[in-house]
Order: sequence, then C-alpha cells, then structure tokens
Amino acid sequence: MDPPGPTVPPPNPRTLNTALYRNIEAIKRHHDAQLRDATFHQWLAQKITSFAGSFSFVYIHLALFGFWIAANLGQLPFIRPWDPQFIVLGMVASVEAIFLATFVLISQNRMAEMQGRQAALDLQISLLAEHELTRLIRQNSAIVEKLGISFEEDVEELKRDIAPEAVLDAIQEAEG
Repeated sequence: MDPPGPTVPPPNPRTLNTALYRNIEAIKRHHDAQLRDATFHQWLAQKITSFAGSFSFVYIHLALFGFWIAANLGQLPFIRPWDPQFIVLGMVASVEAIFLATFVLISQNRMAEMQGRQAALDLQISLLAEHELTRLIRQNSAIVEKLGISFEEDVEELKRDIAPEAVLDAIQEAEG
C-alpha cells in the first residue's frame, strides 16, 4: 500500500513567484560563469575526477586488471606471462592512485572555494533578512501601540538587532 500523498497538492510551477524564476536564473548564470572561469588545469582536473568517479572507469579497470592478472597467472595460453609477481601492476596502480588523488584534491579545493563564496552569500542574505524582520517587528509594534492593542507576548527581545560578531563569539565560547 502506498503511503498517503501530501495533504496539499504541489503548486503548479507556472504559478510560482516571478522572483523565484529570476533567482533560479541568476544562480544558473552564476554557476555557468564559474564553469567558464575555470582555468584549463581546473577544467582538466574536474574532467578526470568526473571520469574516475564513473562506472566506465570501473569497467575499464576491471577489464584491464582482469586481463593483466589472468595473463600473468597463465590463464590465457596464447599470452606468455610478463609480470608473474605483479610488481609492474602494483607500480602502475600506485602511480595511478597518486595522480587520481591529486586530481580529486584539486577538484575538492575548487569546490570548497565555490562553497565558501556561496556560504558568504548565504550569510549576507540571512543577515539582511534578519535586519529587515527586526525592522518589521519594530514597525508592527509601533502600529499595535498606536492602535492601543495589547497582547501578552513580549516582543522586546525580537526588536533588537542581532550582531553577527556577538553570535560568532557565543559560538566560539560554546565550542571552547
């Protein structure tokens, strides 16, 4: 039996906010620009890393290493063994592993750099949203006060801006 679906059907994508489409397009343009701005070496490292992380890479290695092992164990009578102790195979695999690890590290460094920029953008947007919400709370409080409406909730804490430096200090203090 299938689990029940959402209580509300998903929205039709054509009915979504136009700002959402603008943001999606801006993110896509930014991503495309980052790909275009990659140096040749970064591009090459990414291509090699992508290939090394594919099943094609696995299948090629299964075939090559399988052939090498079978031939050098004497399982293929039409081929004379050339590496019976697999010393050359071990060396080839070790050198390949060194280069693959290097390409993976280059790709990870680039991805970490891109993620760092994204995190900085996310932080800026979050800080701006927090500041704007604080201003809205202050305005709503002033309206409520002007209209003489009373309510039980204490909004004084919500009216205060949050200083990022204080948050970072508190996080560092909690971790230390």
